[in-house]
Amino acid sequence: MNAIRAFIAIELPESFRVALNNVMNRLRGGIPTGVRWVPAGNIHLTLQFLGETSPANLAMLSKSLPAVALRQRPFEFEIGGLGAFPNIRRPRVIWVGIQAPPALAELTRAIEVETSHLGYQIDGRAFSPHLTLGRVNQSASPRDVAEISNVLTQSAVQSLGKIQVESINIYRSDLNPNGSVYTTLATFPLGR
Repeated sequence: MNAIRAFIAIELPESFRVALNNVMNRLRGGIPTGVRWVPAGNIHLTLQFLGETSPANLAMLSKSLPAVALRQRPFEFEIGGLGAFPNIRRPRVIWVGIQAPPALAELTRAIEVETSHLGYQIDGRAFSPHLTLGRVNQSASPRDVAEISNVLTQSAVQSLGKIQVESINIYRSDLNPNGSVYTTLATFPLGR
């Protein structure tokens, strides 16, 4: 069977996608070129990117992740702040930040442990929750990168509000010429 490109994430309510789209529109005004913006409908909080995954592994995860989710009580996180990886001076990924309680990192770690039983690597880096808004094109000129950095330095994103997390999802990601298309494969509610 064909592998499926997949990831585990938290879905955002539509009102937050609209707010993030407004942020991107504001940034686009100062950054006319050099960035591939994420469609607002595709913005989510990734907990683990699985990559090319066999249907058998997805079936096993669909059986094991409910227990992981049920061990975690619902929690909320706040969206706000603007930044870039690796940094504002050399932006490659433009993001809006997440301020979350330890419960988010605990959930991410529990998912990594569960997926490691199926051979997925545990990411050794500290979890840095964020919502990706755009990626700077590899072909962007040094002048474009400097302009993007300048716009980001002069911009700010105040708190957009808090999101109540009550479930996690496995998504399928299909790449096409117009960008990625995400399909929810399974949803697992958190415990009560």
